[in-house]
Amino acid sequence: MARAEAALAERPVVVVWRRFASRRLSVVAFMVLLITAAVVAGADVIAPYASGQQNLDHVLAPPGDDFLLGTDTLGRDTLSQVLFAGRISLAIGVSVALIAAVLGTTVGLVAGYLGGRIDAVLMRFTDTLLALPLLMMIILLARILGDSVTDVILVLSLLGWMALARIIRAKALALREEEFIAAARAMGASSGRIMFRHLLPNLVGEISVAVSLAVAGAILAESTLSFLGFGVSAAHTPTWGNMIGGNEGFMTVEPWLVWAPGLAIVVTVLAVNYVGDGLRDAFDVRSDGREREPHRGRSKGGTASRRR
Repeated sequence: MARAEAALAERPVVVVWRRFASRRLSVVAFMVLLITAAVVAGADVIAPYASGQQNLDHVLAPPGDDFLLGTDTLGRDTLSQVLFAGRISLAIGVSVALIAAVLGTTVGLVAGYLGGRIDAVLMRFTDTLLALPLLMMIILLARILGDSVTDVILVLSLLGWMALARIIRAKALALREEEFIAAARAMGASSGRIMFRHLLPNLVGEISVAVSLAVAGAILAESTLSFLGFGVSAAHTPTWGNMIGGNEGFMTVEPWLVWAPGLAIVVTVLAVNYVGDGLRDAFDVRSDGREREPHRGRSKGGTASRRR
């Protein structure tokens, strides 16, 4: 029984979770994200009013019993709109992060393991995209493709994978010289098998951290685009970004129209960033040593001094 428990404790997933759970701020942020996701997912049940429901007798009503966060210029309940908009904003953030992770991981893995001309071509293409003015390219592509949710996800995904590709390439360059990769080659494993069965599992840490931080970046990018009028059209569906962009003129007279979605963005992005920091430390094998060394040093020093 003791051996089984010791084996379980040494599993990578358990070790990573133990390190992550030791960082209280990251755990709190993770709980905030879970609550936020649950609330926006259940907006149909939780929201006081249906999405887009107008109350024309209560246009620009201040916060009160009937409308906890007031109403907008069309008489729509702000709290309900924030909940339904959060569903779209989070979906965009997660979708963009996952698509960009697939693209960046594939490019970085192929370039790092195969090397040579393939590496040169892929990395020069990546460097070219990184050299372009990102905001201008996003706005240009958004204008060309359109303003639906799918269009925004496609635009942000196509221009959000390059940084991860360089990270994965650097890690793959180091790992391809390891003994377990040489053993796989000696056993006749194909390049594809080596990359996706041997290298990829060793890149889970880098990918997880990049994905978590990419979610926050995608939410901010969508909000920026929508605020500038190039993101998801408010006629299609509400997002936190177009809620701010469509009501910035009322910031001083009806501030709840801007502060409610703005606070939702700030809280969500901060929570995602703290979760990303926790994942980065959890996947860092050196973190245990840094945490334990001072404790062991103090105890040993105290014991030695008492003995002397």
